Amino acid sequence: MTITAVAGASALEAVNDVLATATGAINSILWNHILIYLLVFAGLFFTVRLGFIQFRRLGHGFHSVFHGRETEHGISSFQVFCTSMAARVGTGNMAGIAVAIVGGGPGAIFWMWVIALLGMSTAFVEATLAQLFKVEDEDGFYRGGPAFYMEKGLGQRWMGILFSIFLIIAFGFVFNAVQANTIAGAIGGAFGIDTVVLGLIMVVATGLIIVGGLKKVAHASEIIVPIMAVVYLAVALVVVLMNLDKVPAALGLIIDSAFGLEQFAGGALGALIIGAKRGLFSNEAGMGSAASVAASANPNPKHPASQGFIQMTGVFVDTIVICTASAAIILLSGVLDNPGDASGIGLLQLALTNELGGWASYFIAFAIILFSFSSIIANYSYAENNIMFLNGNTKKGLMLFRLAVLSMVMFGAMAKVALVWDMADASMGLMAVVNIVAVLALSGLAIKLAKDYVEQLDAGKTPSFDPARFPELKGKLAKGVWDK
Repeated sequence: MTITAVAGASALEAVNDVLATATGAINSILWNHILIYLLVFAGLFFTVRLGFIQFRRLGHGFHSVFHGRETEHGISSFQVFCTSMAARVGTGNMAGIAVAIVGGGPGAIFWMWVIALLGMSTAFVEATLAQLFKVEDEDGFYRGGPAFYMEKGLGQRWMGILFSIFLIIAFGFVFNAVQANTIAGAIGGAFGIDTVVLGLIMVVATGLIIVGGLKKVAHASEIIVPIMAVVYLAVALVVVLMNLDKVPAALGLIIDSAFGLEQFAGGALGALIIGAKRGLFSNEAGMGSAASVAASANPNPKHPASQGFIQMTGVFVDTIVICTASAAIILLSGVLDNPGDASGIGLLQLALTNELGGWASYFIAFAIILFSFSSIIANYSYAENNIMFLNGNTKKGLMLFRLAVLSMVMFGAMAKVALVWDMADASMGLMAVVNIVAVLALSGLAIKLAKDYVEQLDAGKTPSFDPARFPELKGKLAKGVWDK
């Protein structure tokens, strides 16, 4: 090894150490003292105020997803659902589940379920508000999200700027590093390819798509997401059927571990905190990120709450269905009895290989390429939306931002696993705190919109939004969006 190479490696280690210390301090404050309580309180509050809408109207949510393909112009509700699922369904559903089980025990899965079920109501509210306060850009596409409802709904542009900065750090940079790290780990483990080479390949592939903007991202997601989700669930179902007799014991282990009745690292509190972290990373409910793309839909029916039902359903599919599939693979395989050095995506590969043979390692490598790469391009679309908020809805500076995103993809491919996950926890925690404060402040309006939609639906009408029924919105909505 040359002197230059040694110096470069030492510099990278120093950067890793500084970042690890900083993120550790932030995460300790956020997750141990603030965010857990905020997430649970917001979820319970919206669940009760909306009349347990995520349980009573889940069927309507699925109906909205499957009938959301039609649109007069712009991006359809179904494309937006697929784009948000592309960001949700990725590393968090695969490597994240393994990290949660190892760090917090099987009980972390139980708390992921709880956070998701409560978070479905929060996702409904933030998506509804994002639709309400959306704007139309210079190309005729809709843009919006928490930054926009903070500015227009609360009259607090500073709050929108703060949220945008946190989101750009999280989704433009850190989360893409996480996805790239997982791809590099899976492909490197399966095929022995150098991480530098993999990083360069991902940079080129990502660059080719993000240059096309939100419309291209939506089209790519509409194709990739349904295929990858169905195939992965089918493989998980095979594992469950092969181990059907072990399912009751696995469920019992999850429950016992969740309440500290089984001895795992961290006990019940550790399971709760780690389950909440990985749950939030996976389903994004309350984080405000999915609301950023929810605003871009031209919904069918024409009512802000219609997109709330779709995003609520996305949280259910992501965590209750897909994350549970990954947990089943790991717990039923028995891999936890002798994991060796496997961690993250490697543990899931080992579990599936134990059950289905050596080819399964290559299958996971292929699946993580689709899952994580689609997440990278969807994450970029979230960040681009907030760049345009900061720029006043113009595209200046986008090229520099795209280059910065690509550099983080390269960094992620080469960084330590623990560091990128800690950075993800810190950045998503900061944006979630700002967003939850905003949606609680606007909760009365969101609940009124939900009631307006449901009353029309129950009366046998196709719901439609009439701003005249909401005098408190006078002067707050973008012209030409809801008054066409």
